[in-house]
Amino acid sequence: MMSDQKSKVISRGECKNCGSSDANVLYENNNKYCFSCQTFTKGDTMEQHNTYESPIRGVHQNHFTQGNFTSLSDRRISENTCRFYGVTTQQDKHIYPYYDASGSLIANKVRHVSNKSFFVEGKLPQATLFGQNKFANRGKFVTVCEGEIDAMSAYEMLGSKWAVVSIKNGAQSAVKDIKAHYEYLTGFEKVVLCFDNDEHGRKAANQVAQIFEPNKCLIMNMAKKDANEYLKENKREEFTRAWWDAKPYTPAGIVNLADIADSLYEEEDVETVLYPYDGLNDKLFGIRTGELVTFTAGTGAGKSSMMRELMYHILVNTEHNIGIFSLEENKKQTAFHLMSVAASDRLYIKEIREKYSREQLRKFEDPTIRTGRYFAFDHFGSITTDEILNRVRYMVKALDCKFIILDHLSILVSGLEGEDERRNIDQLMTKLRSLVEETRCAMLLVSHLRRASGDKGQEQGKEISLSMLRGSHSIAQISDAVIALERDQQATDPVKANTTTVRVLKNRYAGETGVATYLLYDKDSGRMQEIENPFEVDEDTTDIGDYL
Repeated sequence: MMSDQKSKVISRGECKNCGSSDANVLYENNNKYCFSCQTFTKGDTMEQHNTYESPIRGVHQNHFTQGNFTSLSDRRISENTCRFYGVTTQQDKHIYPYYDASGSLIANKVRHVSNKSFFVEGKLPQATLFGQNKFANRGKFVTVCEGEIDAMSAYEMLGSKWAVVSIKNGAQSAVKDIKAHYEYLTGFEKVVLCFDNDEHGRKAANQVAQIFEPNKCLIMNMAKKDANEYLKENKREEFTRAWWDAKPYTPAGIVNLADIADSLYEEEDVETVLYPYDGLNDKLFGIRTGELVTFTAGTGAGKSSMMRELMYHILVNTEHNIGIFSLEENKKQTAFHLMSVAASDRLYIKEIREKYSREQLRKFEDPTIRTGRYFAFDHFGSITTDEILNRVRYMVKALDCKFIILDHLSILVSGLEGEDERRNIDQLMTKLRSLVEETRCAMLLVSHLRRASGDKGQEQGKEISLSMLRGSHSIAQISDAVIALERDQQATDPVKANTTTVRVLKNRYAGETGVATYLLYDKDSGRMQEIENPFEVDEDTTDIGDYL
């Protein structure tokens, strides 16, 4: 055996193989070992091992060990099950194959039976879950185990009927692996967690269960250590009973308020980012995670412009990812709109964009779309509510998006079955509210207004009230805040015609409502700038600077 376990650790740093920023350990003998992908590097060159000598947990190899199909007698796993999963043996070795999303073999995990050590061949970090290539991402159940042996054991004891897969590196990688393959797993109706019956396994199971929507995940309560223990002791019926008796994950939710007295003034797990406009911050104290804020306005009042300003502002002022559902535009339009904010020019207009060189445009790509922090829903065809809800959950849970922009509610409702618009909005708003509570994201939602009655419509700056929200009172009731945008597009004064009055209609957090600020839309830059009330300025004023 090599002696890196006893060698002095010099530093921790980046792993070029898997991209981890701090899992690669440098020892005093100049060897390196990555605890994330189990890659061992000797000196400056990846070591080629043909023996089972491993520094700590594994050795990376550039060739694949070949074996034969046999039963795993020490584990009581049949040859048929081994053939199904592609697991082979060679002398003292068990060879577990791993595949990429296209079904190509890209890695092996080779375990030595005698001392339980293993090493990795190929690119394990790029592989899917063990066994994932054998099951399509649909069906009633998928069982997730903590290791390959347990996955094969569970599959055999369940009559080789249900999908069973395994995470790649035990309990410590459970959350990372599940997030990476979240979309595959959510294709099944239920996800059953069959992790080891020990402290690490139980903790990992609870962490993984919280990634999924309520009642999606079932956790097995096993009397024995793991699935293979049942198989070795021929306790198939006990295992099957425990599998069917698996219960949905239920977090603790009822507390005596006396129990939180000592921690009452500690900061909650809520993050706040201020609005880019002082007037809104004076009333709302910023945007908080775990809240649903609805923006509403008539046509042409500046809803889309304001949402783009907020998308860019959140990017610049936080370190979080942002999920975008712009249902009235495609992904390229979304990208150009974001670049336009950074450029303070209307790059979304082709004629304006063509005035820039590709090198100049790249300067606006780098601080926006090339940051890798924007994720847009690339929709096409009809859009169902469940599709949107699942994509939102995926963005938050798997892509770590803390802020979600959904523009707009009316398109979602128009795609729902039935003619009762009010009921459809009620149901959708309830689901969105539950999703915000579940994921603790901040959701900025755009909603349209009912058609105005009377002589003065919304396009002429009519003052908006909560009763004018389209279709249902649930929009006002369920939202944490409602912000209305008003603009008189027919005003003869060009400043007033391009000024949006921002009115807070609901403010659950602080309670204060009313006009918050005024935003002037600059047609040259495409930006919205906070100004003084232009409707109280002297009629003879013509200099725009008097408004700023």
